Amino acid sequence: MRWLDNKHINATDIYGPAVMKALRHWGPHVLKLALDTSMLFNTYCMIRISILFRGRAVPLVTRVIKHASAQVSTEQLTPIIAQARGILAAAGIDNVRFLADRGFCDVELMDLLSQCGWNYIIRIKSSLLLCAANGQRLCKVGEVALQVGEAKCFHNMRLTGQKYGPVHLALARPAHGQDTWQVVSNEPTSLETLEVYGERFGIEEGFLDDKSGLFQLEESMLRDEGKLERLCLILSLATLFLVSEGDACVAQGHRRLVDPHWERGISFLKIGMNRIKQALSWGEQVLKQVALIGGPDPAPLGHRKQKNPDPFDCFNCVWVLISAPPS
Repeated sequence: MRWLDNKHINATDIYGPAVMKALRHWGPHVLKLALDTSMLFNTYCMIRISILFRGRAVPLVTRVIKHASAQVSTEQLTPIIAQARGILAAAGIDNVRFLADRGFCDVELMDLLSQCGWNYIIRIKSSLLLCAANGQRLCKVGEVALQVGEAKCFHNMRLTGQKYGPVHLALARPAHGQDTWQVVSNEPTSLETLEVYGERFGIEEGFLDDKSGLFQLEESMLRDEGKLERLCLILSLATLFLVSEGDACVAQGHRRLVDPHWERGISFLKIGMNRIKQALSWGEQVLKQVALIGGPDPAPLGHRKQKNPDPFDCFNCVWVLISAPPS
């Protein structure tokens, strides 16, 4: 508790260099980031930007503020995004795709991400005004007609009364009863855009690990944003170390020693945890190198263990319209 009470400990100064060093192994691959918030004790808001890696979310930047809502402004997000950009720049990474839910649907945020040189995919609200490339008002996003199992893409459009753009949209109505998907991007959209956006749910799994799963953050009963942020520093380091060790375990062909499924049945976080427990009991060295290595997942989660549907299974057609009025 004395460590958590120490106001001189700056989480950024400790965690930033650690995750930056791990990211230097990333390579030329696209780095996907997810932004989300989570409430603690209905009083504190945890704001996090995470690296999406192997179906999991490794924290990049975490802030805890006293704020009675999960909704935060772009002004509050700006220094957090700036810090994330600084870490990635120091790691030599500039190929970034940023994912966020509709709670962050704000043209100011889109503009900020574009200034960072990042691509983005953000879920948008049905009430947003959709305009043609010439600024002509067309309809609200939610008024675009979609059949069950149908996806439509609109390129070079503009949004809101500000006529922000040009941007590209992907709208889809899943065949299995989920909510309609409506996303905006500064890259031309396709069905693959929806598949990439689906990876954002990894950050929600990360919050579950922190709050009520592996780490039991809420059991701390802390009621101070500084203490909570320093505790989140410990959890972020633990997540980074465990996921890195899990990835190394799989790369070395040792997964079946700690995960007996024919296909991977548990997360890289739990593989790392099991591997460290095993190594300690066997007297072996672990954490030889903390690294996040980009590229395809070498051991995708078995199909029966996947929680989120594949958009390619949910949608049976795509209409790509270039600057055409929606119908």
